Amino acid sequence: MFSPAACPRLIVKVGSALLVAPDGTVRRDWLTSLVADLAARARAGQEIAVVSSGAIALGARRLKLAKGGRASLEDAQAAAATGQIALSQVWAELLAAEGLTAAQILVTLDDLEDRRRYLNAAATLNRLLALGVVPVINENDSVATEEIRFGDNDRLAARVAQAAGAQGVILLSDVDGLYDANPTTNPGATLIERVDRIDARIEAMADGGSGSGMGSGGMVSKIAAARIATAAGAHLAIVSGHVTSPLAAFAGNGHGTIFVAEKAAPARKAWLAGGLTAKGEIHIDAGAARALTGGKSLLPAGAVRIEGKFRRGDLVAICGPDGKPLARGLAEYDAADAARITGKRSDVLAAILGYAPRAALVHRNHMALL
Repeated sequence: MFSPAACPRLIVKVGSALLVAPDGTVRRDWLTSLVADLAARARAGQEIAVVSSGAIALGARRLKLAKGGRASLEDAQAAAATGQIALSQVWAELLAAEGLTAAQILVTLDDLEDRRRYLNAAATLNRLLALGVVPVINENDSVATEEIRFGDNDRLAARVAQAAGAQGVILLSDVDGLYDANPTTNPGATLIERVDRIDARIEAMADGGSGSGMGSGGMVSKIAAARIATAAGAHLAIVSGHVTSPLAAFAGNGHGTIFVAEKAAPARKAWLAGGLTAKGEIHIDAGAARALTGGKSLLPAGAVRIEGKFRRGDLVAICGPDGKPLARGLAEYDAADAARITGKRSDVLAAILGYAPRAALVHRNHMALL
């Protein structure tokens, strides 16, 4: 079973509702207790990074913005720019009081979806952690738009864990785990303590709403985060933060939901599988779907439809006969040429394209099954 104390590297995500009170002020006493937890783990030799929400909520109070700063994109960006200073200041101050150095990293979706930028971010994270620094990471909401944002810090925490090579992720939240029904409306709902495999039954238990109305994530985003983390070889736990010293409490009682890590995929394939965006889709037939699950490349003959506009090397989703994503990979052709050879045998591709073709639409070495 996953023990946060047993992970050499741990990512801790803190939700807005835990860090910021309804009046827009920092819940300082609670945060002090969490920082004491982090310091105890650091003294024991554990390397820790924090993914912290709260910038928009803090900034909205200072700017006196309606709806917690989320009335418009412009308000959210202004609130984030203002609140991020306050957020980083309080983290730095409390960590320093425990003898720890804080670092700030602000990222957008593109920073972790573009392979080169992802590797740069991973290198920075690894160096900071090796130096004993506690990186405090948040989405750069001051510049992010709807098209280029994570939208929640649950999935960001999972991607950070992947980049950092962490073995564990703890999502401190306003809910204490995954239930078989919404516990708010179903008092008899049962907590699911352990999830070995995320399937349709587990996904059906998710509720998309944030319990507090202050944050942007819900159980759907937490399960999506668990998919990313476990595929990268990291356990993920959903734990209530509505207690003092929440990490110590979880270590003591184990109350929450633990998603058990899978065998870690190679780093590049884990990055592909964890991607949140795709430039297009390649729809395939049942025969090609079976070939992919057997470890084969995607050949043009198995494709039935191309959607979107993508260039060679872009990340694309590969969708099975039911329309659901089966894999992600890097396209060997741009969308126009891919559409020209869809459904065609390999021996006719040169005549269609007018140049020597590549053997696959997506090569197995640049593909990850979901």
